[in-house]
Amino acid sequence: MSRFVGKWKGTGKGDPGNSTVERIYTPVLGGRFIEVRNTSTYAPQAANLKGEVHDDVGYVSFDNVRKLFVLRQFHVEGFVNQYVATTPDFTGDKLVFVSEGFENIPASMKARESYTFTSATAFEEVFEIAEDGVTFQIYSRNSLRRV
Repeated sequence: MSRFVGKWKGTGKGDPGNSTVERIYTPVLGGRFIEVRNTSTYAPQAANLKGEVHDDVGYVSFDNVRKLFVLRQFHVEGFVNQYVATTPDFTGDKLVFVSEGFENIPASMKARESYTFTSATAFEEVFEIAEDGVTFQIYSRNSLRRV
């Protein structure tokens, strides 16, 4: 996970419209966890007439029992997502997290976050959602570069 540490900026697009994205990954609590601070800003547009600023804070930990990374996200809207990585580490340049629990979201929902490094200084994030029994659909895609 150390390859994420630092400041990133980029753009996003998806169901809520086009956005600018700023994200900072910081080791915290003696380096045992990585804090993720994200701001996505949507200007008023056809897909999002009023525009919006979406903030979330996340924490990545390593579960020594399962031997997998766990990502917990806390969103400004009041919901909390908990994901678990599908592999113990990156597979090539890709790391995928799938939801294992939510707060303030229907239990029938599921989500997937995929991160693919396209270079040492750039990665793409794809966020997908689905109801139980339905195929994942892309909700948003972000492209970020280290600054």
